[in-house]
Amino acid sequence: MEPGFVALGLLVGTLVGMTGVGAGSLVTPALTLSGVPAAVAVGTDLAYAAASKSVGALTHRLQHSLNLRLAGLLALGSVPAAGLTLAFLATAGVKSTVINAALAVALVLTALVLLVGRKPFHGLAARYERGIAPLRLPLTIAAGALLGVLVTLSSVGAGALGAVLLVALYPGIPALEVAGTDIAHAVPLTLVAGLGHLWLGNVDFGLAANLLAGSVPGIVAGSLLAGRLPDALVRRLLALVLLYAGVRLAV
Repeated sequence: MEPGFVALGLLVGTLVGMTGVGAGSLVTPALTLSGVPAAVAVGTDLAYAAASKSVGALTHRLQHSLNLRLAGLLALGSVPAAGLTLAFLATAGVKSTVINAALAVALVLTALVLLVGRKPFHGLAARYERGIAPLRLPLTIAAGALLGVLVTLSSVGAGALGAVLLVALYPGIPALEVAGTDIAHAVPLTLVAGLGHLWLGNVDFGLAANLLAGSVPGIVAGSLLAGRLPDALVRRLLALVLLYAGVRLAV
C-alpha cells in the first residue's frame, strides 16, 4: 500500500460523497499532475469506474430510478464511439498530448457545469421543447457518441456532463431518474473503454487498489458530511480546483 495514493482516494471519496461529482473528474487529473502517465491514469480510473458504477446502477434499478431506454440510446452512440476511439489510440499510439488535451477540455467543461448548475440548461430545454422534440432521438445518440469519445480519452464526462445532456434533452424527467440513467449508461461505456485501455496496457491494478482502499471510507464520510456544509460553496470551490487542473494540463 502507498499512503499517498490511499490518502488521495480518501480525499476524492469524501468529495464524491459530498457533491456527487464523478471520481474521474478528481482522480485522473490528480494522478496526472502527480507524475502518473496520463494514459495509465485514464485507464486505471476507467477500470475502477466500471466496477463502482455497476453497483450504483444496480441500486438505482432496485429503486426504479433509472430509464433503461434512455441509457440504451446513449450507449448506442457511446459504445461504438469508444470502440473507434480505442482503435485510433491503438493505431496512432497512445499519445499523452492527445489524452492531456482531452482531459483539459473535459475538466474545464465539468467546472463550468458545476459553476452554472443544471437549472439554466433545464430552463432552455423547456423553452425550446418544440424544436428539440422531433430531433430528440438522433440528438440522444449523438450526445452518447460525444461522451464516448470524451470518456475514453479522459475518463471524465460520464457524470456531470452526461447529466446535463440528459437534462437538456429530457427536461421533464425527475432529477433522481437523471442520476440513475446517467450512471446506468456509464456502465457499458466505462466497461468497454476500461477493457480497451487494459488491452493497451494502461491499467495499474495496484494503483486502483490503493485508491479503492481510501475512497470507500471517504465516500461514507462524505455522505455523512453532505448537507452540513453549504452545497453551493463546496461545488464552486470544487469547480475552481477542476478549472485550475484543466488549465495546468492545457499549458
